[in-house]
Amino acid sequence: MKLLFSNPVSFAAAARRHRGINPPDHKQASLRSVLMDMPLPRLLYFPLCLTGKEPAYPLVKPGYSVLKGQLLAASTDGNDNLVHASTSGRIVALASHPRPDPFGSNGETLILEADGEDRWIALHPATDWQTLPATEIRSRICRAGIDERNDCGLSRWNHARQPEILIINALETEPYLTADQALIRSHAKELLTGAGILQLACGALRCIIAITSEKSDAIAALYTALQESGQQAGIEVMVLPPRYPITDRQLIDAVTGGRVPVEQPESERGAVLADVTTTMAVRDAVIDGRPMLSRVTTVCGNTLRTPKNFRALLGTPVGFLLELCGIDYQNLDRLVMGGSLTGFTLHSFDVPIVKSSTCVIAAAAGEFPAPVTAGPCIRCDACVPSCPVGLLPQNLYQAVKNERQDLMTGLRLDDCIECGACAYVCPDHIPLVQYFRAGKAVLSREARQIELSEYRSKRFEARRQRLARDTAMRRGSRRRSVARPENPDIQDSGLKTFSRTRAREEIAAAVARVQQRRRNAGKATARPRDPDQDGRS
Repeated sequence: MKLLFSNPVSFAAAARRHRGINPPDHKQASLRSVLMDMPLPRLLYFPLCLTGKEPAYPLVKPGYSVLKGQLLAASTDGNDNLVHASTSGRIVALASHPRPDPFGSNGETLILEADGEDRWIALHPATDWQTLPATEIRSRICRAGIDERNDCGLSRWNHARQPEILIINALETEPYLTADQALIRSHAKELLTGAGILQLACGALRCIIAITSEKSDAIAALYTALQESGQQAGIEVMVLPPRYPITDRQLIDAVTGGRVPVEQPESERGAVLADVTTTMAVRDAVIDGRPMLSRVTTVCGNTLRTPKNFRALLGTPVGFLLELCGIDYQNLDRLVMGGSLTGFTLHSFDVPIVKSSTCVIAAAAGEFPAPVTAGPCIRCDACVPSCPVGLLPQNLYQAVKNERQDLMTGLRLDDCIECGACAYVCPDHIPLVQYFRAGKAVLSREARQIELSEYRSKRFEARRQRLARDTAMRRGSRRRSVARPENPDIQDSGLKTFSRTRAREEIAAAVARVQQRRRNAGKATARPRDPDQDGRS
């Protein structure tokens, strides 16, 4: 068991190299209470299409009765987007419903009416997870609806080489977010078990839980759990100073003491990253056999009497959680899903909680800065030192504004993590993140058009080659059928060309031969009588 404290001097040097900001955290209000279980809502909503995921196709229809944990929908590849029932009940509709995205759009949604019985499907727990092979652990993770590509990074790892380290990201540096801290305070021992399972699944040699220094209660809970858990003796805790944002590359740098090149792919970095929620979900999936049906969500804001962290069932409307916290609708100015810097405004209280819903903020008037008209960029470069990825936000802004796709690509727009640090420090209040999201959409649309054009070109070329091949085969077949007639007695090479005159002559010759044979047959039949036979008679 180890409790590691990073060197403040070395981390300060890394911070200067990687940059970032230190906004007010606004975390204390939601940490006053313990992690709460929520009562069962009457209706649960399960969107079939979410941003960044393949659309799921329903496996049930309205009128079907379902059990808790039953698979309701799945994507075509079977693993990218699995939707499970959060409780037992009846599917009442498949209809358009508000979904959580920055555009406030609606999408096809399964609506489940809870029956209040909370009846489970048959589960298959693992009695001894330490004896399970890594492939079985990964299979259980996939079947539980935990997306490896977005949640724990196992599928991104190059399994040809063994990873050196597994990093559990418990930093949670964005303002208002306290879900991970509340989860660690209540379930530190289960988190260590999940970390051990992930370490076994990816084959990492070490496992480090990275957490910031202001989370003293969570650090104490981890310290106590590490002392009590002898089987997790190889897990370490590293305490880092708080700074927003800390990207994956920065975290790997801080933990390993190295520096990850920007162009290096994730599979070659020697580290696998997972967050706290995913680690807990992995523990439930492998040991208990339960799919991911809930997540810890922070519900906060100055319009709430009692901000809390809830273990919210997936599909729960945000309005239901706000009612549990005693919302004051009269003072509500803005409803945000996600953090104050990376979140987006919600336009409906019926938007459901999904696997990526870390926080819901019911902000009062004055809690967030009032919207102001953005001014022109004065190229003050205040945004440059704040970018954690080392981009040039002012140049990217001009490239997106002028629709210069070549400059967007050259300035590495796709590397932007949309943390909002540049917009936070901009003196002219330019919504840089919105511009960058729009630029990414343009690049994505252009990439899809290029991919579609290449696909169509390949299909056209394949069709052209197929038609040429079929034409050649037909020509060859015709030549073979003429040069090699079915009647082996016919050896006339003149059959290679057709002539009506020759055909008539051949038919006339054939008729003449038949008539000649008939005449010859008649002469043989009419022979003269023998005179001796006539005399004897």
